[in-house]
Amino acid sequence: MATLRIALRNTHRIINTSTVADRTAAVFRPRYGWVSRYSSTDSSNTQPLNINLSDEESKRRLCNRLLYRSKQRGFLELDLVLGKWVEEHIHSMDENGIKALIHVLDLENPDLWKWLTGQEQPPKSVTVNPVFSAVQEQVLKNLDNHSSPETRATPGQPWVRGWDDIKKGRDSPITGNQ
Repeated sequence: MATLRIALRNTHRIINTSTVADRTAAVFRPRYGWVSRYSSTDSSNTQPLNINLSDEESKRRLCNRLLYRSKQRGFLELDLVLGKWVEEHIHSMDENGIKALIHVLDLENPDLWKWLTGQEQPPKSVTVNPVFSAVQEQVLKNLDNHSSPETRATPGQPWVRGWDDIKKGRDSPITGNQ
């Protein structure tokens, strides 16, 4: 998905910056984003998202789309964490909260998971996001309450230890979770 977005963004840049004689308008102008109507692929967020919360039907559709995006990311841990958090909080969010949620949903899965679990430091633009901060707080609280410290990665190191690392036997993996 990320490769497709990058390819589309690069194609957009080439189309808009190439010098074609007598070209008065850009050939291709996205309305909201590249991938979906409620997706913001521009990392600087200069492209405004037009979110309509005026009537109940449009708000319901938007909430359903964002809930689906949070539960169907293709990364099981994030599906569970983000899906549950969004399900609990989406109906009480205002327009700025929804924009912050869209920004979090646009992040790449491996990076987002490492940032949420404290394996890597997130960039400043992600740290100031109120939705990211709330989800990270919940994830770290759950880690403190439900996992022993020796099963966690040290900050800055990947999470490589697994449930079958100690298992020794004829059919067991040599190392890791293979």
